[in-house]
Amino acid sequence: MILIGADFIPTKSNIELFEKGDTGALFGRELEEILSEADFRIFNLESPLCDILNPIRKNGKNFSAPSKVINLYKKAKTDLFTLSNNHILDQDEQGLFSTVDLLQKNGIAYVGAGNDPGEAAKPFYFSHNGKKIGVYACCENEFSIVSETNAGANPFDPLETPDHIVRLKKQSDYVIVLYHGGKEYYRYPTPLLQKNCRKLIEKGADLVVCQHSHCIGCEEKYLSGTIVYGQGNFLFDNSDKEVWQTGILIKIDDDGAVGYIPLAKSGNSVRLAEGEKAEEILNNFKNRSEEIKADNFVKNNYRAFAKKKINDYLYMINGRHSFAFRAVDKLSGHRLSRIKLRRAYGENEKLILKNYLECESLKEIISEGISDDNKAR
Repeated sequence: MILIGADFIPTKSNIELFEKGDTGALFGRELEEILSEADFRIFNLESPLCDILNPIRKNGKNFSAPSKVINLYKKAKTDLFTLSNNHILDQDEQGLFSTVDLLQKNGIAYVGAGNDPGEAAKPFYFSHNGKKIGVYACCENEFSIVSETNAGANPFDPLETPDHIVRLKKQSDYVIVLYHGGKEYYRYPTPLLQKNCRKLIEKGADLVVCQHSHCIGCEEKYLSGTIVYGQGNFLFDNSDKEVWQTGILIKIDDDGAVGYIPLAKSGNSVRLAEGEKAEEILNNFKNRSEEIKADNFVKNNYRAFAKKKINDYLYMINGRHSFAFRAVDKLSGHRLSRIKLRRAYGENEKLILKNYLECESLKEIISEGISDDNKAR
């Protein structure tokens, strides 16, 4: 049996248990046995492992974990980590290099990152039940991406990635794609995510697993493959949000069949979900998987979600606001920010922004210009 878990990193609440390698306290006996009995275990390492901090300038948090946490990963018998995610460069290249060195010294393989684009895109192979399994990892384009001049994570590229999967399928009996992307806290695929994942199945992937969302999503059977749109975290005690309280382990049986093991957060640790809780997790997962089969459900549901969120994003794009403004805005029920947004974004301004975001050449020049400006500073 092959097991795939999602985000697996320590936080302040449990870092001592990681450093001690205390799987009993962090997993509980039942989950500990399931992990021990598996033939191969794959997780997402959502943080560089390094003792020297050098946080990059980015939008969002900069993660890090000390090298001593490797004790837990070894005790958990981790076989493979995907490093293709939006945080692996949080402590710059030195953080990635430290992580890779530490994993290699402790006999844990990795996939999805490298010194250059070619190296970062290399798949990982292993044998299971007489079959050659190929694992490919990629992520959406954020602050962690490899380039010709810096190490980093392997990005999803709509032109290059499908070709990578075609080549990988020729060399493998079974292909697993770990795709770090999708909308956080959203339990369904976005139209673009579904399009990309279906393309990977068309090109030869047998299983596509979308991580990053921090919540359990749904499953889609497409052609002869399986897509999982979100499996929640494995162990990441970073939020009290309802969506963070559950997760699933994906299991691949010897015949290639895909199944699910429900998990429940327990304080600063994780446990095998049992009884009514397990039933609830799997039933909700199944129900969402049925929902996305309906015509236009994915498009219409995401359109409604985007409508709720658009003002939040326009507010952030509009620039920084003073503490006084935010305080008064909150007291007004956010009426002040809505007024400001209406003034800043008329119909013409919204059309300009839409064009900048959708047109490849315009988006490229903005991205490149901002990158060069940050480097100069």
